[in-house]
Amino acid sequence: MADPTASDVGTSDDAAPAETGSGTGVVPPGERGSLVVKDRAIERIAAAAALGVPGVVRHSGGGILRLTGRDLPRADVTTGATAVAVNLYIAAEWPYDAAMLTRRVHDAVERQLHDLTGMRISELNVLIVATALVEDGETDEAQPPVEYLESDIVAARTTPHPDIPTVAPLPPLAPPAAAPAAAIVAIAALALSFVAARELLIVNGTYGGAPWLRNSFEWFGRLHWHTWLAPIAAVCLVLGIVLIVVSLKPRRRTHVPLQVAGPVPTVWMRRTDVARMCSAHASALTGVRTARTVVDRRRAVVRISIEDETPVDEITASVRGAVAPNLAALADPVELVVEVAR
Repeated sequence: MADPTASDVGTSDDAAPAETGSGTGVVPPGERGSLVVKDRAIERIAAAAALGVPGVVRHSGGGILRLTGRDLPRADVTTGATAVAVNLYIAAEWPYDAAMLTRRVHDAVERQLHDLTGMRISELNVLIVATALVEDGETDEAQPPVEYLESDIVAARTTPHPDIPTVAPLPPLAPPAAAPAAAIVAIAALALSFVAARELLIVNGTYGGAPWLRNSFEWFGRLHWHTWLAPIAAVCLVLGIVLIVVSLKPRRRTHVPLQVAGPVPTVWMRRTDVARMCSAHASALTGVRTARTVVDRRRAVVRISIEDETPVDEITASVRGAVAPNLAALADPVELVVEVAR
């Protein structure tokens, strides 16, 4: 009978160590394999970390969004070799401070992703895409109330914010003057394509009928000089010059810029609205029966009709005092002209 104390596991001192590439019996870390974290796992980690921040709530759009699983919070992840970029979409419980809430979400998600995956966060964008209202009597035990620390307030006041370059917006412009001519050319091109398709069907024997293009070309080939050709040629010449000028004509501005804080204008008004504003202020004055304003690029002409006993000089000064502040809001100053009629 075998001795129960004997073992087949090689506990003898004479047993040789296992042969490895390094000769030490321990496999180097670089030869043990690799760890791959799927994008789906990173998305769930980011969503769970965001949901742990007070003020971030679950939100479902309902309908087809519920079937497609586009609930909030959710994350879109782009991973590299050692870094990851995340676009995080969340829903916030109203009311909330967007700046502080997104900063807390940013810190929580970045810390959680780094602790669990070891990857460096190269870019993390937090977007609030929905606001959830808590009904009266409804409480969410999983979500504590939002409480902002003093450190958040101090950071919001003392953290330097980088200057965001201001891009000048395109001014509102009218449609191109060549738009009607372009529409006519497009209709003519469609008509020509229809005629060409008809000629092809006639040549192949699919459709029976008289060819238009061949008869037209033959008629032009037999055509000789007539007196009516001169005015037609002149009209075609003038029309061609007009179309070229129209195509090169710049588009006119439909709005005027207003004076706003910033290096470039971002608020615009129609001249018609400026004229209506001036007329409304002028007509509200005592002694003015009617007021009408015309605003162009250089002048704003206010035409008013007054009562017979109203002094002209006094009402003119009153109209200027009421209308001038409105015109002062324009970035491009215009001259104010007041015309009085009884």
